[in-house]
Amino acid sequence: MIQDLVTTVSGILTDYVMVAGLLAAALIFTVLTRGVQFRMVGEMFRLLLTSGRKSGSVDAKHSSVTSFQAFAISIASRVGTGNMAGVATAIAIGGPGAIFWMWITAILGASSAFVESTLAQLFKIKGKESFMGGPAYYIQKGIGKRWWAVLFAILITLTFGFAFNTVQSNTIASAYEAVFDFPREWMGVILTLLTLLIIFGGIKSISKFSEWIVPVMAIAYLLLALIIILMNIGSIPHVLTIIMENAFGIEQIAGGTFGMVIIMGVKRGLFSNEAGEGSTPNAAATASVSHPVKQGLIQSLGVYTDTLLICSATAFIILCSGIYPEGHDGIVLTQKSIDTALGGGHNYGSVFVSIAIFFFAFTSIIANYYYGETNLRFIRNSNRMVNIYRLTVGVMVYLGAVTSLDLVWGFADITMALMTICNLVAILWLGKYAVRCLRDYQRQRREGKDPVYKSSVIPEIATETECWK
Repeated sequence: MIQDLVTTVSGILTDYVMVAGLLAAALIFTVLTRGVQFRMVGEMFRLLLTSGRKSGSVDAKHSSVTSFQAFAISIASRVGTGNMAGVATAIAIGGPGAIFWMWITAILGASSAFVESTLAQLFKIKGKESFMGGPAYYIQKGIGKRWWAVLFAILITLTFGFAFNTVQSNTIASAYEAVFDFPREWMGVILTLLTLLIIFGGIKSISKFSEWIVPVMAIAYLLLALIIILMNIGSIPHVLTIIMENAFGIEQIAGGTFGMVIIMGVKRGLFSNEAGEGSTPNAAATASVSHPVKQGLIQSLGVYTDTLLICSATAFIILCSGIYPEGHDGIVLTQKSIDTALGGGHNYGSVFVSIAIFFFAFTSIIANYYYGETNLRFIRNSNRMVNIYRLTVGVMVYLGAVTSLDLVWGFADITMALMTICNLVAILWLGKYAVRCLRDYQRQRREGKDPVYKSSVIPEIATETECWK
């Protein structure tokens, strides 16, 4: 009965309220920023290539987290089970057309990612070892509603620190049990110990770990996808055709599944790239940059990296393999597709996916943990409370590895939807400040300057943006 109730509530919130809100906000921000996610792609790459060092922020010495490290933390959270298992589920339930709507979600949602990450930088504060910020901070400082900010902080801690981390550890344990017959209990112990080792090292440890492992794992997976695509190059036109046909197909409309195609594409797109959800601004705020817009642009590029590159790689692997549809779902569909595409009757694909999903999901566990910590410190900056939270995360990682997660997934969907709605309303309220920051940035770039933001640019919130004095 509880499972049915949770499923019904989560279905309403995620399939209708959240999906509609995300698309509406993305369209509004695309208009208000005049398509910043399209016209400033070149600037995004320029900033990323020069972001390996602190870029002359107003207080650069305070933070040891570079712009690239903050980008890597957010990518670590984005790139996880959603890129392998989530894409496969979207195709299995919504059909190949769901991939098109994932692309649309990313292309439009990049504007929301720009706004929320720019706001996170604008309203950030000085923490003990790095800057801190995110939706809870810009809700309280920009809107002045403490209760709203605390509600968001609680929801993101429950969603990412606990629920999503159990999902990640369960995926790792399932993959290794299926391929190597490795006991789930021992995988739970290994994951718990590794998680505690890293998270007790603080944000410096998290950022350094993410900085080198995220690019390596992403590049390795993309190289495998490229090899499979080249081996099946003749199938690419057909793959693109079935994606487009299923995205707008008469068959889907007549069969009443057209709505499911869109819903699955948008939902899985959000779970993967997190644009507008309110999670990545927590990482974006930690970076030391000279202007809030710089990190906003870099985080927009993260949405493209996650969905247009890595999710698309999984989609092409599955659709090139020719085994869809055969009743497989989730990570199993991805594994079987790689095995089939590589040929030879070996399980090389399953082994590779098991190894890759370990790194994808484990880095997500670490980044998800950090989102919870920064929001707990917002509620109450207590080392004792944070240490209890760290130990609880370790327990949840273990439980996720050894238990079924159907009920947890339902609760996670509910808290994720509520968290997303809280953030969407906030960034729609405060988005005007991100737009003014963008105009200031563009003005300085036209003058040939390396943009530097001062709180006096937006005088009405100058007292709430103390990091930019």
